[in-house]
Amino acid sequence: MNIEIIPVTAFQQNCSLIWDDEKNAAIIDPGGEAEKLIGRIEELGLNLEAILLTHAHLDHVGAAEQVKQHFGVEIWGPQEEDRFLFDSLPEQSQRFGMPTIHAFLPDRWLHEGETIHAGGGIFEILHLPGHTPGHIGFIEKQKKAAFTGDVLFQGSIGRTDLPGGNYTQLISAIREKLFKLNGDMIIIAGHGPYTTIEHEKTNNPFLK
Repeated sequence: MNIEIIPVTAFQQNCSLIWDDEKNAAIIDPGGEAEKLIGRIEELGLNLEAILLTHAHLDHVGAAEQVKQHFGVEIWGPQEEDRFLFDSLPEQSQRFGMPTIHAFLPDRWLHEGETIHAGGGIFEILHLPGHTPGHIGFIEKQKKAAFTGDVLFQGSIGRTDLPGGNYTQLISAIREKLFKLNGDMIIIAGHGPYTTIEHEKTNNPFLK
């Protein structure tokens, strides 16, 4: 599985483009700069199969509808508890001084225990609430790669002071779900550098 991280918008959100040797691809959390993302997919000659979303904050979904319309693919995820955040996208845009993102809903909600195939990966879905209620992670155990949005960062954790945030749920999601993954599992977070489960167990000051 090939992985290319494309930071987008002023939030420097890590949009992840993944594909296999046959160029079947998926894009995870296209947070903005749709033209840049579309251009890169076409430059690589990829066959985009799906758009995957970890949660519904504007910096993770801002380009999803444009990418969907351009390539004629579906948007999958997160869990339905994030519906209110999709509905509030215009207000989120205004609050953060971003161009207006119109409200939309994914084509398919995803739930813990499901397995999906996209971009050459076989992803198990984990429900990781706390940053948002419907936040999910896409876990590729064979490839040792986990796309977990804004839950766990290198040396830090996701915010819980936004609507629907819950600190207790976030810590529980990390300790009871992510920390049960193998230590060499690579965490590709929504912002900043990648890390591993073992590194965060040992070094993350919020989880000592």
